[in-house]
Amino acid sequence: MSFFKKIFSSDKKESLDKGLEKTKSSFLYKLEKVVVGKTTVDAETLDHLEEVLVSSDVGVDTTLKIIDRIEARVKSDKYVGLDELNQILKEEIAGLLSETDHGEAADFSIPKSEHPHVIMVVGVNGAGKTTTIGKLAHQFKGKGLQVVLGAADTFRAAAIDQLVVWADRVGVPIVKQQMGSDPASVAFDALSAGVAQNADVVIIDTAGRLHNKINLMNELAKVKRVMDKVIPGAPHEVLLVLDGSTGQNAFQQAQQFTKATEVTSLAITKLDGTAKGGVVIGISDQLQIPVKYIGVGEAIQDLQVFNKYEFVDSFFNRN
Repeated sequence: MSFFKKIFSSDKKESLDKGLEKTKSSFLYKLEKVVVGKTTVDAETLDHLEEVLVSSDVGVDTTLKIIDRIEARVKSDKYVGLDELNQILKEEIAGLLSETDHGEAADFSIPKSEHPHVIMVVGVNGAGKTTTIGKLAHQFKGKGLQVVLGAADTFRAAAIDQLVVWADRVGVPIVKQQMGSDPASVAFDALSAGVAQNADVVIIDTAGRLHNKINLMNELAKVKRVMDKVIPGAPHEVLLVLDGSTGQNAFQQAQQFTKATEVTSLAITKLDGTAKGGVVIGISDQLQIPVKYIGVGEAIQDLQVFNKYEFVDSFFNRN
């Protein structure tokens, strides 16, 4: 398909290929076992392929969509071996994801119509939320944007301390209060500072978990209301950070958070340490919320803007 003819950034692609190595190796190994000795795609092959996709954390619903597409495809296309099945899978998965295209950005960018652009970051503790905020700030600053951070996860002292470390590392201002302070108050101060400093981006961290979902919903709603009072329409983006290494648990977390607040974009982290990278395909297909960023390594530059074609190309790259 023509979309694979695009020339990808060599540095970004190399980092992506390396970050997906565990997922790719596991998936292609399972795929080779499915087709060994086969000369055609029959019902047994499709059954085994379904097992491979589900075990790679693509998810049942998305897997069934892919299997249906391949079944229709092989009825009309001649099938020879692994390379052909590999290419068919690659094209059909990319085609499936392109149907939920959300106008992905080619690079880290923000809308010019919103100044400052306010991003509220949500997600469970341990998903890589603070690290993602730090890496986002680094990327935005690298593009010449003025960034302010707000430490509104006041339920854990460690969360505040970690964000301070990232602010110092990146060289951006941070607004914080003491542990136990009202998160909405921190958000108010951070947005006010963003306006006063003529910032381009304000990124607000929030609590990863409260003791029940009602509290979480109420807290996030309160923070959003206060933001809107300072900057009408804020937050302009609610970014949910998910740990890709948890596989289908990440999908469940996404469902819970989308019920708690209006999530507008996703960041999926820790893909370099897992063989469960297929979860990106399922989440992108099922949630109808754009996967905006993926984490493919520990280095500060290893947070990438998600491009479905680059991702699928790396997923099936056997070199």
